[in-house]
Amino acid sequence: MENLFIIDHPLIKRDLTYLRDKNTPSSTFRVILRRLTSLMAFEITKDLELLVKEVETPLEVTQGYVLKSEVVLVPILRAGLGMVDPFLELIPEARVGHIGLYRDEETLKPVDYYFKLPKNLDKSIVIVLDPMLATGGSICAAISYLKAKGASRIKVVSLIAAPEGINKLTTEHPDVQIYIAVLDRQLNQRGFILPGLGDAGDRVFGTEN
Repeated sequence: MENLFIIDHPLIKRDLTYLRDKNTPSSTFRVILRRLTSLMAFEITKDLELLVKEVETPLEVTQGYVLKSEVVLVPILRAGLGMVDPFLELIPEARVGHIGLYRDEETLKPVDYYFKLPKNLDKSIVIVLDPMLATGGSICAAISYLKAKGASRIKVVSLIAAPEGINKLTTEHPDVQIYIAVLDRQLNQRGFILPGLGDAGDRVFGTEN
């Protein structure tokens, strides 16, 4: 799968261990998710193109750089919100859209409830953020919506993915680049990733049962 990138780094493996631990409280979970996303963001953005721009230092004029294309961050609500700030710290000029989807627990199909996106997606690099890539239904639905609105350069960023979700995403959207920290074993009958880390949204916001 030429568009699948697994970011292998000792600090990422360490932080994933903390996130998997069922005893990690939400307050710590949020901090680690933020740190892990920052580690991944450097790798994900290394292919962004630049334009040359002159800059005047206190001593002379020299050559500098600015990003060539606008960047749009699109978190999948709710859990994706925990990944936005680390990207904004690196790319403060990025714009942020939001897509609200949830998975029906019986059918495992995505149900949409909110869409709000910036203009000019056709001229932007769109980075979709969702910590978990499980069945792939929500991500594929989000990407289809983004493409319908003009987006053509799309990256998906997830911490943990299941083979089933990767297969669905690469089949339906083979042009999309996928960045993950680890590929887990499989989904269970409820559509949760094994071994996974549970429901990322619940663990970020402290709403787990």
